[in-house]
Amino acid sequence: MAGRIAGVCFIKVDGRQYNLRGNLIVSISPTERAGVAGQDGVHGFIETPRVPFIAGNFSDTDDLSINELDAIENATITAELANGKAYILRGAWTKSAHEIDGAQGQVAVRFEGLSGDEIL
Repeated sequence: MAGRIAGVCFIKVDGRQYNLRGNLIVSISPTERAGVAGQDGVHGFIETPRVPFIAGNFSDTDDLSINELDAIENATITAELANGKAYILRGAWTKSAHEIDGAQGQVAVRFEGLSGDEIL
């Protein structure tokens, strides 16, 4: 039986829920693989570690502080999806400088961390 696969989502930083505007992306895979091909065929793949992340756009509401976002380090980020799946990012920080999109009233935020897991 088909069920809900997308829709209402939530994101929390150390238990504080933020106003998630959209574009929630969760990428918790600990490794990345790239194929290696030679002139005589495929030889295999190279596997390297990668930084897991959770990203999305937050509404630029009165209680959203760019200074507070910039200061986030060693946080626990949770993402709850409409389909019932949930993910956690540990030892997380915010990446890069945050830019406010004044026309849309939103801020793109990307959290990167030491490890990520699916909550079962």
